[in-house]
Amino acid sequence: MRFCAAFSRFFSCISCRLELTDTLTAIEQRSIPPFKSVLLKLIFFFHLQTLILGIMFLRRLAVIVPRSARFFSCKGSLGLASTIAELNKEMESVFGELPPDGLANSGNRSFMDQEYQHNSHVNLSSTKDKFTDLELQSISHNLGEKAPGLSHVGSTGKAQMVDVSPKENSSRTATASCKVLLGEKVFDLVLANQMAKGDVLTMAKIAGINGAKHTSTLIPLCHNITLSHVRVDLRLNPEDFSVDIEGEAASTGKTGVEMEAMTAVSIAGLTVYDMCKAASKDIQITDIQLESKTGGKSGYWCREE
Repeated sequence: MRFCAAFSRFFSCISCRLELTDTLTAIEQRSIPPFKSVLLKLIFFFHLQTLILGIMFLRRLAVIVPRSARFFSCKGSLGLASTIAELNKEMESVFGELPPDGLANSGNRSFMDQEYQHNSHVNLSSTKDKFTDLELQSISHNLGEKAPGLSHVGSTGKAQMVDVSPKENSSRTATASCKVLLGEKVFDLVLANQMAKGDVLTMAKIAGINGAKHTSTLIPLCHNITLSHVRVDLRLNPEDFSVDIEGEAASTGKTGVEMEAMTAVSIAGLTVYDMCKAASKDIQITDIQLESKTGGKSGYWCREE
């Protein structure tokens, strides 16, 4: 109950501080009778004392209450500290500067210093690793038992190129797709072959095939494999004014060609954008995805519709 009473007095003093300042101004100008001026001065100092007690109470509360059990968040504490600083400035404007060991130099600064150190500690701790080496090993062990591991991650957690020498050669294929949203204006220009740079679909087709052949150069941990076949098809779709792109790659070897197929459609989509960007910057390349693959240990896979 004492806590609630002190809190209510504290915030009532804050709400009426402007009225009290106006009252002091009126007293100084002698615009009210002497008896009333004395009475108002007593009321003012009573409220001022309550205000100071409220600030001291909050300062003591911030020091005594453990940090884990405080009622204020970090942002709320900083907002409270700034409010107290503003009140101190207003008090200094009325009564002059406080002594060196006054409230502003002791409680307020120590309170703000504590909150600043707490915030710094939180920010620094958030950038550190949250798991120890033993915990990481335990997580890796559990994942190894329940789910397939990441082939490009070694036992130490660092990136590595997969050793495919123990694998057997097999016939492998993969298909991928993507969509390029042109908009009606650009779509009509491409359909009429009126783009300034030339035939958009033909250039994108050639670029997609070339991109598939350079996948190992673009993607660091991909193997440099020999492709036996690359196909890139582009089709204008009047329903949503887009270009539907489909790519296929094939090879006989020890590793799959999924990345080659996805790189083919990605490079083809980027080429469409480059050919049409003069007409519109609002073109979007979306839905780059693997559609199906065959061969290898996992065999056949197809995306469900």
